[in-house]
Amino acid sequence: MRGQAYTLSLIAALALSGCMGPMEEAVYPVVPAAPVGAPLGVAAAQANFAEVLARMEPVIEAECRSRTRGLNCDYKISVDARPGQPANAFQTRDGAGRPVIAFTSALIAEARNRDELAFVLGHEAAHHMADHIPRQQQTTLAGAMFGGLAATFAGASQGTVELAQNLGATVGSRVYSKNHELEADALGTVLSCAAGYSARRGAAYFARIPDPGNRFLGSHPPNGQRIATVDRVSTDIGCP
Repeated sequence: MRGQAYTLSLIAALALSGCMGPMEEAVYPVVPAAPVGAPLGVAAAQANFAEVLARMEPVIEAECRSRTRGLNCDYKISVDARPGQPANAFQTRDGAGRPVIAFTSALIAEARNRDELAFVLGHEAAHHMADHIPRQQQTTLAGAMFGGLAATFAGASQGTVELAQNLGATVGSRVYSKNHELEADALGTVLSCAAGYSARRGAAYFARIPDPGNRFLGSHPPNGQRIATVDRVSTDIGCP
């Protein structure tokens, strides 16, 4: 048992040293957001979402076609109205490769203005344009293979090899996760600005949600870093 524990420790160290650079020490404080308005009623929130969708969808599809080659740019945007779902939005692809963006009703209700909804929509659309899903799948697979090979060469049992594969997959999936989020924030800023919205005002949403901090192997970057990214890109492209 002691030898197996040592093997796992060795595998973990190899996986982390092979995939990750030095831990970041930077601190990204969150500046308190400017007043963005009180929570909206259901009707007003739904009207905001419908208006944002009508203006943003043509923009993101046109930008997708101009920025990519071979990607399906026919976005399907849906609402998850199941009760009890947290405020969230995500991007995926269906079996035919069509990009799907889903908002929960809770997020639509939580957004204080159209700029916030536009920024979130632009962010999720950017994930597809940047091909983040296949890129993350590749690093996840590579991490699993690395962990499994390391365990095999160390003479581990089959159960330990499987544990090492799972560890490697987790590390692989997180290696570029923060960078992907920041890339989507940057391009999402461009997309929302192109549709006439203020990404700076939209990114104020980050000041109202829990900050993940700068955790090692965290899936999301600090909220302050995301706000700084939006501010920098907005300045570069001349967006208010």
